[in-house]
Amino acid sequence: MIPINKPILGKEEIKAVAKVIESGALTNPAPEGGSVCRAFEQELASYCNAKHAVACNSGTAALQMALMAAGVGPGDEVIVPSFTFVATASSVLLVGARPVFVDIDPDTYNMDPEQFRRAITPRTKAVVPVDLYGLPAAMDEIKEIARQSGIIVIEDACQAQGASYKGKMAGTLGDMGCFSFYPGKVMTTGEGGAVITDDDELAERLRRIRTHGQVKGYDSVMLGGNFRMTEMAAAMGRVQLKRLPGFLSARERNATLLLEMLDGSDLKLPEVPDGFRHNWYLFTAKCKTNKERESLKSSLLEAGFGVAVYYPIPLHRIPVLVEYSNHSLRISEEAAETVLSLPVNPVISYVNLEMMTNKIINHIKFKK
Repeated sequence: MIPINKPILGKEEIKAVAKVIESGALTNPAPEGGSVCRAFEQELASYCNAKHAVACNSGTAALQMALMAAGVGPGDEVIVPSFTFVATASSVLLVGARPVFVDIDPDTYNMDPEQFRRAITPRTKAVVPVDLYGLPAAMDEIKEIARQSGIIVIEDACQAQGASYKGKMAGTLGDMGCFSFYPGKVMTTGEGGAVITDDDELAERLRRIRTHGQVKGYDSVMLGGNFRMTEMAAAMGRVQLKRLPGFLSARERNATLLLEMLDGSDLKLPEVPDGFRHNWYLFTAKCKTNKERESLKSSLLEAGFGVAVYYPIPLHRIPVLVEYSNHSLRISEEAAETVLSLPVNPVISYVNLEMMTNKIINHIKFKK
């Protein structure tokens, strides 16, 4: 099976992790983290052209930490898109706030700025636009709307490391930006995440929050948790970050080839607006109907191509969140019924792309 995504690890990552294990310093409970974690943070911040990177143990932790640092809590509302992974909304619940779901742009699958504007109430404290599939959201419009109402912007860039928007790196487009380094992402630390910010005060709060609100130790001055990144994960991350440009180049090459190969097919192909740069974490096409999507998905899986649906149920319809929405979000619901993600990761070959394309085109023709 050709996977939709997979971690790409080698001897250098193994050597870096083994060095940490041999040292015995596997983690560090200080707010500033261990020496390997600090080095990773400095290199990540430099890569993003940002002032601060605060590493943690998952993308979900990054989102929760950012919300906590922003002072979001009970009684507050946080506006989020419905068409995304559950962590975008569950992190809001974890800090005691209420998620407010809005619909998406049908071409980019990202938050529709006008829907964000309409959802604002006096209780709105933050907005979390998602850079879905690795394409940044329309951040200029979202930030301007947020500025007018004094709303904090937390960019969910968990899928978008290496992408950019009008020359600025994903993760740096809001007051804070959140990354995930889950094994399926464009780079990995095994499990891990980070919050990016240029704000000194927020960075200090984030470092305290990730280790129980402590300043020096056993002196918690605010609520926090154990959100620390281990030294082993940071060691892996340092190596992966060096390899990231090569990973992204391969993804862009494969996505460009697939766009050319599928041009003229009945599928709605991904669109990248002017001024945006996609990282091609996921290449997501759209079928005309759910029946067509499910048939094509089954055919490709049977042929050994690890296609997947992200996401089959919009968040306002999943059991744990359904109570927070009593209205339809038509575009999100339609996308959940019809999108299909195809592999463009660095391990797929030109021959594989040709075979997958032929399978898609022949299947669609046969089913007409």
